[in-house]
Amino acid sequence: MRNTTGLTPAQRLHFDIYGFVLLENLLNNDEIDRMKSALYRMKADAALEAKRVYARWGGEHYVLFGNLVEYDPALLAYAAHPQLVPLVEEVVGGAVRLEETEAIINRRNPETDMGELHKRRYNPTGFHRGTQHGWGTYMEQNKFHCIFVKTLAYLTDVGPDDGGTCVIPGSHRLTWPQSEMIEAALADDKLIYQVEASAGSVLLFAEALIHSTTAIRSDKERVILISGYTPPMVREWPGNEVSPEFVKTLPEEIRPLISGSDSWHWKRRY
Repeated sequence: MRNTTGLTPAQRLHFDIYGFVLLENLLNNDEIDRMKSALYRMKADAALEAKRVYARWGGEHYVLFGNLVEYDPALLAYAAHPQLVPLVEEVVGGAVRLEETEAIINRRNPETDMGELHKRRYNPTGFHRGTQHGWGTYMEQNKFHCIFVKTLAYLTDVGPDDGGTCVIPGSHRLTWPQSEMIEAALADDKLIYQVEASAGSVLLFAEALIHSTTAIRSDKERVILISGYTPPMVREWPGNEVSPEFVKTLPEEIRPLISGSDSWHWKRRY
């Protein structure tokens, strides 16, 4: 486990150059087990809507859940993780609020043509980004900052055929039209990097970075947990509003993070 003093110089340089950094083995086995247990219970829960969780199914092999922190303490603990939030604040540049929480459980699509999947080294299913360089990013003290940052926890091992996240490294600092960068990267997959990680590792990345889920070629099931963060004056993603009643139950030290109650009282700290 790392300490909370911030990214190492090597990690910070990696983030600035490529737009992401993999924090290896940050979560311990107990944390992984509790988070996975909560997500599998969620998958079997027929009353999610009443519990303020939304689900988007893409067939029996794929489900995305959102607005998770009220469902189980383990999912709240990830969103407010004391080893992750300071790192997010470092790359955002100041205090943050929770912008969204999501999780994905997926396996290989049984209708996928395996021959087609093996024609390419990488098979991104939908490149996108949530902001872009120039209006969602800035430079301060010679460091790159992005006002929308995500942490993606791998709760299962992800090898080269297991659906690791794909990114276009360096796209977080480019003002090219997104479609042109995606077209160029798909034409030459040396421009694409697919993350491989052991369970418990966390991908920290700027939402200005073009990224995608990758089609699974193995027989393994992938489980990931995602939290998004922004400065507190930014609104949460629609559907991720945390209830005031729940906020009142939280320890005082994490209420601003979960509710965004600090609003416009934001100062750059990095």
